[in-house]
Amino acid sequence: MGKFEISVRKNGEFQFNLKASNGQVILTSEGYTTKAACVNGINSVKKNAVEEKRFEKKAATNGKSFFVLKATNGQVIGQSQMYASEKTRDNGIASVAKNAPAAEVVEL
Repeated sequence: MGKFEISVRKNGEFQFNLKASNGQVILTSEGYTTKAACVNGINSVKKNAVEEKRFEKKAATNGKSFFVLKATNGQVIGQSQMYASEKTRDNGIASVAKNAPAAEVVEL
């Protein structure tokens, strides 16, 4: 089962990473000014990850593939790592959809 890890950046902002059961980071958030806002972001991921239309597939200028997860208002709530191919990116999307809804939340 996956888990969300909340951490504090060097600049004092909170962020979360969603990790798959193998420990690999599959989604990273933006920086939040409060822990409460970060937790709201996690709850938004849990809610939106089950809707395929919330994932936007993208390609970086270097040709690598990645995706962002958007809330119902269109705001980006998380971004993936860079993937070598569209197939591995799509596997990453499937992993977020599978792991996020029931993932536990852990503070580092």
